[in-house]
Amino acid sequence: MATNQNSVERVDDAVVRSFARAAVLAALMGAAAVVGSIPIPFSPVPVSLGVLVVYLMGLYLGPVWGPASVGLYLTAGAVGLPVFANGASGIGVLVGDSAGYLWAYPIAALVIGTLIHGRGKLENPAETSIPVLAVALLTALTIIYALGTVWLGYVLKVSMIEAVNLAVVPFIPGDLLKIVATIVIVKGGRIDPT
Repeated sequence: MATNQNSVERVDDAVVRSFARAAVLAALMGAAAVVGSIPIPFSPVPVSLGVLVVYLMGLYLGPVWGPASVGLYLTAGAVGLPVFANGASGIGVLVGDSAGYLWAYPIAALVIGTLIHGRGKLENPAETSIPVLAVALLTALTIIYALGTVWLGYVLKVSMIEAVNLAVVPFIPGDLLKIVATIVIVKGGRIDPT
């Protein structure tokens, strides 16, 4: 009796490691968005630690796996896991008041990853100078603010000035602190990049 054996190609260890890291950071993002989410009375957008994790995704996962990790997070929330701010979930969140921020996250991770790593091999972001890290993170924050503000203005049907006052101005001090915290984490070697 003849047997037919098919060989199966093994997935490269680097791909498995990258996917695992992306999944861990997506889970961390969900925890940060739920636990680190604080509603504020004068804005429909809550304060969230999720942005800090987006920074880490771009820095440690690069321009491919960083956005993929955000995609895992967004998919988990869309299918019903309570990973969005205040434990929210579902497709409605992805078209609600703060959806512009959520859709900006993968772009922000892509931009950070590209500015820090280019298209080459991932390097340890701790070896990147503080000014370069700051520029990459500020660029990402600008993208997040821009998309979040435009979407909020559209959904609420308010002027861009009103949208900026609701969605940017109250968050600037906290978001600058998140950038400082990210740089401290990176430069302190608190996360193993390998």
